[in-house]
Order: sequence, then C-alpha cells, then structure tokens
Amino acid sequence: MRNIVSANFQLSFVEFTRINMIISVLKKFKTLKIWFLKQSVPTKIAFVVVILGVSWFTFYKFTGSNQLQTQITTAKVERGTIVSTVSASGNIISSNFISIDTNATGIVSKVFVKEGDKVYKGQKIAEIELDLEGQQRLASAYSSLVSAKNSLAAAENNLRLAEASLEKVYDEVKGHEKDETFAIKETRTKAEVTKDNAYNSLATAKANLSLASINYQLSSPIIIAPSSGIIGSINVVPGLVLGTSSNQSSTATSSQNNLGMIIKEGNPLASFNVSEIDTPQVKEGQKVTITLDSIPDKTFTGKVVSVNRMGTVTNNVTNYPVIVQFDTFSKEILANMAASANIVIQVKDNCLLVPSSAIQKGSGGQIVTVLENKKEVQKVVETGISSDTQTEIISGLSEGEVVVITRSSGTKVQSGGSPFGVPIGGTGRFVR
Repeated sequence: MRNIVSANFQLSFVEFTRINMIISVLKKFKTLKIWFLKQSVPTKIAFVVVILGVSWFTFYKFTGSNQLQTQITTAKVERGTIVSTVSASGNIISSNFISIDTNATGIVSKVFVKEGDKVYKGQKIAEIELDLEGQQRLASAYSSLVSAKNSLAAAENNLRLAEASLEKVYDEVKGHEKDETFAIKETRTKAEVTKDNAYNSLATAKANLSLASINYQLSSPIIIAPSSGIIGSINVVPGLVLGTSSNQSSTATSSQNNLGMIIKEGNPLASFNVSEIDTPQVKEGQKVTITLDSIPDKTFTGKVVSVNRMGTVTNNVTNYPVIVQFDTFSKEILANMAASANIVIQVKDNCLLVPSSAIQKGSGGQIVTVLENKKEVQKVVETGISSDTQTEIISGLSEGEVVVITRSSGTKVQSGGSPFGVPIGGTGRFVR
C-alpha cells in the first residue's frame, strides 16, 4: 500500500486506520447490495426489519442523550415575618457642623481653643493681627454698621411720628363716624398708610442692621464662636498668615477663610427623593434604615420627619423629597454625603410567605405553580405585601406546599461525535 500525504498535514496511525476501516465498510456495502438482490422476498423483508431495528437503536444510542431535559427550582411555603419597604436615594443636608469663618486678613496671633473643647456662643476662638487690607475691610464694615444703626433710629422715630399722627386723626373723627365727610376719610386713610409705611421701613432697617453686624463681626480681629458646641476641628495656629485666598471655604465668598468647625448637639438630617408611586405610602414617624456610600460597613437608623407633597419634576420624572432624621449622631457623617434609605412601610408577623419569583400573572389573576405528587398544578392566589425577595400569600396556598420558583432547560452533549470515531473537517488530504 502506498500513502501520499499533503505537505501541510500528516495523518497519525490511528486516523489512517480509521479511514481504511471506512473504505472497507463501503466495499462490504457493495457486496451486500449484490447479495440482497439475489434473495427471495421473505428474506428481503426480514433483512429490512433487522436493518430498521439496528438503525433505531443506533439513533437512540447516539442522539437520545442529547434531548433537552427540564430542571426546576422549588421552595416551601413557610410562615414568617415580612417587611415592606420603599427604597430611595439622596444626601445629607445637615450634619450639625457649624463653620467658623472670618473675612479678616493678617497674621494669627493667638488661638484659645483646641479640638474637642466645649465652647459657648460668643466665646473667643482666636485673635488676628490685621494687615492693611484687613484694616480697610474692618473700617468699611464699621462704617456700614454705624449707618445701619442710624437708619434704624430714624425708622423708629418715623414710626412714632406716624403713630402719633394717626392717633390725632382718630381723635378728630371720633363721634363723627356716621356723618364722616370725604375729606375726613381721606385724612384718616393717609395717616394709616403713613403708619404702615413707617412700620415697613423699621423692619427693613432692622434687617440691614443685622447684616451689617454680621459683616462687622466677620471682619473683626477677634474671632468668636458662632454657636455653642464642641470644637470639631481648628485649622489655624499662631503665626499663620490669612489672606484673601488662603484656607478658603468652598462654600464661602472669595474673601472668606475657614478656621474650623463646631459640632452642635443634635442628629443629622438627610433628604431622599421618593417616586410618585411610592410617596402615598410614606408618612411621618415611619422607621428608616440608612446607608452611606462613604461608610459602607455601617447601617444607621432614623425616622421620617417631613414629606414634601408638592414634589419636583426633573427630566419629566416626578420625585417627592422626604426628610429623615438620624436616631444617633456620628462624627463620620458630613454634609452632602450620598445616602440610600429603606423606609419601612409595613411589618407583618406569622404570615405565609413564598419567593416573589414564584408568582406569575395569569388570565385568572396571580398564579403559583405547585408540585403535587410530582406533577405541576397551577393555583390562583391572593397576595398581600411584599419585600425585595418575598411576597405574602393571603389565600390559595397552605403552609408546607412546594412551589416552583424557576424552570430551566439544559442539553447533555454525547461525547465521541461520529459512530466511526472520525473527526469531521481538517485541512489535510489523504490520497490512496
């Protein structure tokens, strides 16, 4: 026998033997055909029956195990406690940190507190030796303060004059209410309007004085505590130079310097956006569990203290802000931190529970597939509240029944390929 093998492919001895077997079988088929034609009709029928039986057996042998097989996952109907919640995301809006700020510029000469100290409102925090810019700012703030005080005094005097004039008009028209002339009525009305305008001017003057006082204090070389509490941090030391761009607070004006912060007593507040579908279920006083992206290993608790029923619309999506107050204070919680909340809507004990994935929608309502004597039976059920994973069953099922959760199909692949054991394909050629 002579073998010719292509340059890019070399047959192994086993492959060569298999191919020779196939060629030999084909020759035998030719001989078998001649034999079959020479036989009688009964022999031919018997031979065909045998061939069909062998063919059926071979087909079952090599393809029967490739048929799809269905696998199901089940769970028992059990009694337990279910917690229905509404999920929302938001951020910390108040963490009870009060910033200590100043507009003064110069050199820090003294610092009177350290981190952890208790302070009261108005207590001295630090002193600054003002530079020229700081002195000019202080002088300007003082001038505005004096002007605001004078304006307030003038507004108070104007209000007293207006009140006195109105009282005089009232005395003049007393007893003449029935025959009051147009001129008398006009005089009385003008006096009342003058008095109202004087009162409004006084309110404006008080507001201006408050603003001027704050600006003056921010420009003062004496830094005082804006509120009572505990010093959370102090960012200055004696000798530190404060300028218009040094140590600036990101939320302050361009000339404001942050010297530290005070921690007030009280628990943080967070705002969460709740969807329009869930908002009707949210009420004040409901318990909440809170997690923060920056503190992933801790879970905090709180309660709903306010629900904004007006809502806001962003990109055609309506949300309703819900304010939640934490149950405890933590120094780790800072303003504007991202947070997630689960608002507890309802809790039920000793109720029948099934995995939510077991419940399907059917023509007759909600359907659950149950295994009874290894057969699948569909039952219509009435459901109650649900959590992220479980649903309450009010009627339709009994405790201990087995429900189908999921159904999946798989294929067993028969190894070996061809019954002749010859792989299909290849880049080589065999010529005999």
